[in-house]
Amino acid sequence: MLKSEKPTEAVDFEKALAELEGIVKQLEAGNLALEKSLALFERGVQLARACKEKLAEAELKVSQLVKDKQGLFSEEAFKEDKD
Repeated sequence: MLKSEKPTEAVDFEKALAELEGIVKQLEAGNLALEKSLALFERGVQLARACKEKLAEAELKVSQLVKDKQGLFSEEAFKEDKD
């Protein structure tokens, strides 16, 4: 069943990721018609973009709790570790 008519904005991150994983499995199986493969690929790209946007939004919201010298907690902006 193709879900290409379903808007990505209405799907939460976990559902979008699960749908994307299902699409990948179907495409990897390699037994689909070309048109269905292309439609699934298109939906997969939409879902991947939506997931990337949601992750970027979440990263902006993330904060860390850090103890100060008095043992109190304060908020600090998220710092990305770059290896």
